[in-house]
Amino acid sequence: MIDSVKKPFDLNIHVARLLMDEPFFAAVSRRIDKRATTAIPTAGVMVNPDTAQFEMLFNPGFFAKLTDEQRRDVLKHEYYHVVFMHVTDRLPNGTMTKAWNVATDLAINSHLNNLPDGCLMPGVDKFADLRKGMSAEWYLANLPEDLFSQGGKGGNDDGGPETLDDHSGWGSAPDEVKEIAKERLKDIVKKAAEEASKTGSWGSVPSQCKEQIMKGIQSKIDWRKVLRYFIKTSQRANKSNSIRRINRRYPYIHAGRKTNRIAKVAISIDQSGSVDNKMLAQFFAELNKLSELAEFTVVPFDTVVAESEIYVWKKGEKRAWERVACGGTDFDAPTEYVNERDFDGHIILTDLCASKPKPSRCQRMWMTTPTYASRPYFKTRERIIAIE
Repeated sequence: MIDSVKKPFDLNIHVARLLMDEPFFAAVSRRIDKRATTAIPTAGVMVNPDTAQFEMLFNPGFFAKLTDEQRRDVLKHEYYHVVFMHVTDRLPNGTMTKAWNVATDLAINSHLNNLPDGCLMPGVDKFADLRKGMSAEWYLANLPEDLFSQGGKGGNDDGGPETLDDHSGWGSAPDEVKEIAKERLKDIVKKAAEEASKTGSWGSVPSQCKEQIMKGIQSKIDWRKVLRYFIKTSQRANKSNSIRRINRRYPYIHAGRKTNRIAKVAISIDQSGSVDNKMLAQFFAELNKLSELAEFTVVPFDTVVAESEIYVWKKGEKRAWERVACGGTDFDAPTEYVNERDFDGHIILTDLCASKPKPSRCQRMWMTTPTYASRPYFKTRERIIAIE
C-alpha cells in the first residue's frame, strides 16, 4: 500500500475564512498577490520590481504550525505593513536598518493580540518601558540604547532582536516603481475602506489606525517618478551584435549583443476651448520638467490633430506655452494619430471633458488637474495622474 503524500499548507484556500470578520483586511487581501516560498522563514510583503504590484510571500511550513488566530494576526501584520506604507515610503534615514525593522513591528504589533510567541511587543521584555499604540517613527526614536550590540544604531551587523517577518523586500524596487505602487495602494485602501463602510465595521482596526490609514492615501504622488516609470516601461530593445561585448553563452566564439533602449513617446496636448490658458500654461510647465528626463513628440489637438503643429521636444529644451487650436474635444483624434504610427507610449494632457476614446495600441496615460482627476467625464482603467 502506498502512503498518501501530505500536501503543503496552502494559505490561499484559508484566507477568506480567516478574514471573515475583518472586512477591511479582507478587501486589502483580495488585491495582494500571495506566493508560497521556502526562501524566507515566515512571511513578508514587497513590491514586485517588474510589475509594481504588491506581493505577500509566505512559508507554508511556518503557517501550517500556527493556530487560526495566529494565522489571522500574521496576515493582518503583513497588511498593516502595506497600508502604513512601510513597504513603499522612503525610510527615515534613507537606508534599511534593524532599528527601523524593529520599530515598524512594534507599531503594528501594538494592535494585535494573537501573534506567535516571541514577537516584538511594546511593554514586554526589552521594550517594557515603551507604551503601546505609537507610530514606527516614535518607536525608532525611543528604542532602548542597549538594544543592539556595541551601542550600534541598528545597522546590518548590530545584532538585536529578530522581527516576526522578512523585510528585505522593501528595498528591492526602484523609486519610480514604488511611486506606481503607492498610487495603486491609494486605490486598494480606498476600495477596502468603501467595502468596510458598507458593512458598518472596519473589524479590529482601531480608530487611530483608521485615521492614519486614511491620511496616508491622501499623500501626493511624485508625478515625475510616475512619468519616468511610464517611459521606462514604454521602452523597446534595439539589439545589435558587438565584438566588444562578451557573449555569455558562447564566450569568445560569438559576438555579444548590445542593447540600446529608446522610448518613443507621444504627448498629446488638449487645446480645446474647455482648457483655459492657465491650465495650458500649467501643462507646458510640467512638460519643461519632463524634458529633463526624455525626448518626446508633442501632438496638439482639439477635435482633430493639428498635424502642421506637431514637433519633437528635444531632451533638455525649454519652451513657452502656446495655443494652436480652440475647438471642441475628441480623444479619438490623437489616439488614431498615435495608433497609426510607431509609438511606444501615449500621454494625454487634458481636462478629461469628452467621451471615452477608442483603445490605444500602446500604453496610454492621462494627466490633468486634481479637480478634473476627481470627476473624470468617463471611466477608465488607464492611469490618471493629477498634477498640482
